[in-house]
Amino acid sequence: MKKFFLFLLLSLSTVAFSQEEAWVYFNAKSKQQSYFESPLLMLSQRALDRRITQNIAIDFKDVPVDATYISQVKSVSGISVMAKSKWMNALHVRGSQALINSLKGFAFVDKVDFANKTLNQVGKTAKLFKQKEQRKTRKTKIDYAYGTSDNQIKMLNGDVLHKQNYTGDGKVVAILDAGFLGVNTTQPFQRLRDNNKILGGYNFVSRDSDVYTSDSHGTSVLSTMGGYTENKLVGTAPDASYYLFITEDVRSENPVEESLWVEAAEKADSLGVDIISTSLGYFEYDNAAYSHSYSEMNGTTAFISRGAEIAFSRGMIVVASAGNEGNTSNAHIGTPADAVSVLAIGAVNSEETRASFSSIGPSYDGRIKPDIMAQGVSAVLSNQYGDIVTANGTSFSGPIMAGMVASFWQAFPTKTNKEIIALIIQSADRYTVPTAQYGYGIPDFSLALTLSEKNPAKNYFVAYPNPTSDFISVEFPESFNKGMVVFYTVLGQKVLEHQVNNKVDTFSLKSLSNGIYIYKIESETFSKIGKIIKQ
Repeated sequence: MKKFFLFLLLSLSTVAFSQEEAWVYFNAKSKQQSYFESPLLMLSQRALDRRITQNIAIDFKDVPVDATYISQVKSVSGISVMAKSKWMNALHVRGSQALINSLKGFAFVDKVDFANKTLNQVGKTAKLFKQKEQRKTRKTKIDYAYGTSDNQIKMLNGDVLHKQNYTGDGKVVAILDAGFLGVNTTQPFQRLRDNNKILGGYNFVSRDSDVYTSDSHGTSVLSTMGGYTENKLVGTAPDASYYLFITEDVRSENPVEESLWVEAAEKADSLGVDIISTSLGYFEYDNAAYSHSYSEMNGTTAFISRGAEIAFSRGMIVVASAGNEGNTSNAHIGTPADAVSVLAIGAVNSEETRASFSSIGPSYDGRIKPDIMAQGVSAVLSNQYGDIVTANGTSFSGPIMAGMVASFWQAFPTKTNKEIIALIIQSADRYTVPTAQYGYGIPDFSLALTLSEKNPAKNYFVAYPNPTSDFISVEFPESFNKGMVVFYTVLGQKVLEHQVNNKVDTFSLKSLSNGIYIYKIESETFSKIGKIIKQ
């Protein structure tokens, strides 16, 4: 599969592959408890708030890789550490086969997994580890002059979201791509710059902060979401905030890019990002021994797909382009689009007919992929010089959809990532008759708004009033027997416990000082985390 899901012609020189690529997995992490007691050492407050909203507990995967393990691996002459992953508790290393195998001698090494699968031991595989929602419609409606970008937004009824002031404001998107030339200087991104909507970025390939370099693929991707040139181009989430991460090395195609992607996703998680948009996908590598096969497109084999699945488990939505291989011998979606929880986006033309190049499903294990479709033929975007142009590829149908996800999620900020994805898919025009070419079809975000209002969640397991000066109440469903409500400081110190025995339980927080507290409600079969203010 090409580096990006954009039509490119590349000339590759013959390369001698003298070293191997591998992942070294560790069997432990030190100082876990200290991190659990002080979660701000691992995650920003925004990231913690996202976890609390979605009832996601901090766990082992959030703890950083042990620094002493990294230093000991680095001390082995001839071994280069290319990337690290706390989620996988692993390092991506480069070196000779013998040297990499020698790392198994460290007591803290669990296993070694070579990118060249013929070097791995046969049979050894990687461990796989509510109250009714109220939408507030402002009186002042937005009516953008979409210009030539009109069709790619209105195809999704995205203009309905925009007119109700759902433009991505308050949501944060991380773009994992190859480079963002011109974003810091050209007109289509002026609005983002003036409103401080570009929050930062990092170049994981060169290990520095310069993201306005290398390539302009990320520039075009960002423009479909956040670009703004009146009467020419309006992005699908023009008021969202963005982090720009370079994980793709345009000079070669190598498995290390999967590891850099996962490392960037971990950074996005720690910063409190809501949505990851990625127009990258992997199938074939320069060294054919490292390439994936269709049988590996099962959502659980590729390193990047396992990382994308963990990203979802942290409360984020990952939107990935399905791929541009639909009319080749490898016509199926690549990785990470194959991951179960990744929203894989195929491409259609302006008439809503599937583009012949758009990669097809199903995943190897028979799941519907792609998930949904958006315009990827003659998509309107900005190049690095600020010119408004058109281009083809699922590279653009993906971020067009990612921006719409951001705008839609703004309307229902307390819904989980799983609930948001379900509503979007249920609104699609082929929801009842999905296919391997179109997935569930083209979403209708106006319908998604309606579906959400028809299916409100019960306000169970939520403490109220919030804020409170003394008493709070918690309501439970009929099936709830008994349990416990435990209160913690924001640093994880337990300060109060209360036994629950009734369907509606009211009790006092008088013993607590004023401030913000985390509460956890749990029984034998259920648990939920929330945040409350004592004042």
